[in-house]
Amino acid sequence: MISDVIDTEVPALGERKISSPLQKREQTTGFISDSDRVTIDVDSERMKKRILEGYPVSAFEMAGPREKIYFDPSKVRCALVTCGGLCPGLNDIIRSIVLGLYYGYGVTDVYGIRYGLQGFIPRFGHDIITLTPAAVSDILERGGSILGSSRGPQPIEDIVDCLERMNIGILFMIGGDGTLKAATTVADTILQRGLKISVVGIPKTIDNDIYLVSRSFGFDTAVDIATLAIKAAHSEAEGYPNGIGLIKLMGRYSGFIASTVVLAQQDVNFVLIPEVDFDIDGPGGLLTALEKRLELRKHAVIVVAEGAGQKFFTDASQDTDKSGNVKLNDIGLLLKDRIQEHFAGINTEISLKYIDPSYIIRSLPANANDHAFCSVLGRDAVHAGMSGKTRLLIGHWNNHFVHIPMSASAGKRKQVDPNGKLWTSVLESTGQGLLKN
Repeated sequence: MISDVIDTEVPALGERKISSPLQKREQTTGFISDSDRVTIDVDSERMKKRILEGYPVSAFEMAGPREKIYFDPSKVRCALVTCGGLCPGLNDIIRSIVLGLYYGYGVTDVYGIRYGLQGFIPRFGHDIITLTPAAVSDILERGGSILGSSRGPQPIEDIVDCLERMNIGILFMIGGDGTLKAATTVADTILQRGLKISVVGIPKTIDNDIYLVSRSFGFDTAVDIATLAIKAAHSEAEGYPNGIGLIKLMGRYSGFIASTVVLAQQDVNFVLIPEVDFDIDGPGGLLTALEKRLELRKHAVIVVAEGAGQKFFTDASQDTDKSGNVKLNDIGLLLKDRIQEHFAGINTEISLKYIDPSYIIRSLPANANDHAFCSVLGRDAVHAGMSGKTRLLIGHWNNHFVHIPMSASAGKRKQVDPNGKLWTSVLESTGQGLLKN
């Protein structure tokens, strides 16, 4: 639930004076006005109450083509970069942007920056790729990103210097929270220099945890593929006396994948996510509940998100990776060891299979739902850039694609509500209880 008033104003580079080439199409094109809005608060009664009480109601601009655009399609040069971890759908976004620019607006100067933010920095020596419809024609069934990626920050001034040298008018940055923070700083530096460069972010996180974005690309595919891991773990668990299937899934700070996949494939008995505290030992803890489950049904399946249970590590590290994320301890391996030790201590033989499909999931092509989702997301990014919008994300909210100011989302995180419908449904599906002493 989002009830606070949020500044939804999206900056623009200047007045839009050029008629969109989309008007020349034979078919009718549904142009969007900046006054077309999508309310942030989806609770209609609460929204009505705010209006009646005289409070402002926050609403996002709807994404889509504008009748007038800022950039001259015959002159503008565009660049794309993919940053951070791999995710299903990256190539879909690249293809959608390239085709939207070429066939929608007639933009022919489109360039791919290799290996994330490193590609802007001369000392790395990464080549620039010219992106054409032919270059992206067959990339949908390839996992990863044809541009490659990298983690970690690079000097913002050097990035903007590169954009100036290349005479880039629109920069599309595809990445997660760290990338969106960098995009914000890039846009700020561009403004300070008085440059006319649009910076459009396409939020990417397989964890689906970007604030004010109800769905991120790749999440549907991740859930789809993770169900296969659950099916395998369930078959293994059922196949042996006291069989246990233990699956670790993505989710550093948010348990959306773990929670959703359990509802998609309801063979799971215990789900552990970062947002909900749990105990391993004690009368109310996981091990006691697992004992009871094995006594009753002779098998069990456990799903744990990678960020769950970090309190159990006495040597919790504060080291960070190149993206600035705290390096997590491996909760999956800890649970594996603790379960084996516990049942050995009570002289009960178990058959435990541990499955970590994380990198398989991250590296595979998108599924059909994400193909369609990315197609619209990429084209709406093109519409925003060509209209001169900047310092914004293209997001999905209240069943619409919208413009989200970077300042409203960057540095914040969406999490599973322990009292919300998703987690309540998980508890009903598994019957696991609170797992607390």
